[in-house]
Amino acid sequence: MTEAPIEITAHPDLTGITADDWDACACPEGAEGRPIDPFTTYRFLKALEDSGSVGPGSGWQPRYLTAQTKGQLIAVAPLYAKGHSQGEYIFDHNWAHAYENAGGRYYPKLQIAVPFTPATGRRFLTRPGFEAVGMSAIIQGAIQIAADNELSSVHATFCTEAEAIAGAKMGLLHRIGQQFHWENDSYADFDAFLASLSSRKRKNIRKERATANSFGGEIIELTGDQIQPEHWDAFWRFYQDTGNRKWGTPYLTRQFFDCAQESLRNDMLLVLAMRDGRAVAGALNFIGRETLFGRYWGCTEHHPCLHFELCYYRAIDYAIRYGMKRVEAGAQGEHKLARGYLPVATHSLHWFGDPGFRDAVANYLEAERDAVDHEIEVLTSYGPFRKTHQEEQQ
Repeated sequence: MTEAPIEITAHPDLTGITADDWDACACPEGAEGRPIDPFTTYRFLKALEDSGSVGPGSGWQPRYLTAQTKGQLIAVAPLYAKGHSQGEYIFDHNWAHAYENAGGRYYPKLQIAVPFTPATGRRFLTRPGFEAVGMSAIIQGAIQIAADNELSSVHATFCTEAEAIAGAKMGLLHRIGQQFHWENDSYADFDAFLASLSSRKRKNIRKERATANSFGGEIIELTGDQIQPEHWDAFWRFYQDTGNRKWGTPYLTRQFFDCAQESLRNDMLLVLAMRDGRAVAGALNFIGRETLFGRYWGCTEHHPCLHFELCYYRAIDYAIRYGMKRVEAGAQGEHKLARGYLPVATHSLHWFGDPGFRDAVANYLEAERDAVDHEIEVLTSYGPFRKTHQEEQQ
């Protein structure tokens, strides 16, 4: 019996795809509650698009992929044509330099990713029951687009480990990176978490929290309808300050936060430090089904340890209170280790049209994987937990 053909389409925007069809592939579990993460939902990607955070002039040109068979959408993917490597957090600048030094043109490339979001999640978004055929169709479609347009490469970043393993079996190159995540060991409260740490680390965290909370104001947590437009005015100032210092220019536009107010406020936890009636620092988190995702931080006043309190300790406290399994605190930052965040592997997949360059990258990735595995092992051994507790976690 001949299998029904699968039609692959690249869309320049989301207007040609309904939210119901997209989310049936991206987050089918969302029909019964929160999605596993909000970042591949229609509402999140549409907010990026409607706000101009992606699109012309951003270096992120949407080419959303859909796979359809027998009149049914079976898979989608957030695909972008990239004119640079900014906002990805899986760095391939060295590959770009090597490719161009050899006389090639690395950009534009194709990127299956959530822009500006170093959070692990599904990237090959399939309707239940179509996991294997849907992922294969999306990969083949992306590679075909790259080949037809003589593009250098295709990348899928912060995919799940299961997707990475499946993609490697299909011939893609598997890269491993590293982040720091906090895991909830069924703690009753923050003090129970502290009790799992070594005495020195426990005392240090208590000291940092006391210092942070003596900044001369109060810390509030807002989500859903508690978040008001004036809170975004304050947070935009924080975000601009951090963006200008870290990236040279902020990735998100001011309009993104207006879109977020309309469609994403129930997906967000905004932690603000208030002093004399105004916000002086803030941290923005996104709420998944079992994970709290720390994303952005900024301030207009600098107070000792306030960054640690708003970004790390308040996130842990929130996760414990609501029975969440983990906190992902974003990219980089070995300083997170002393605060209960342990190193974990992240995954990405890569395809290159040039066979010689592909072989060179494959050799590099093999050595890099060994180095990352070793680094994770070493850093974990330096974790803040009491020895017996840490051995149990491993």
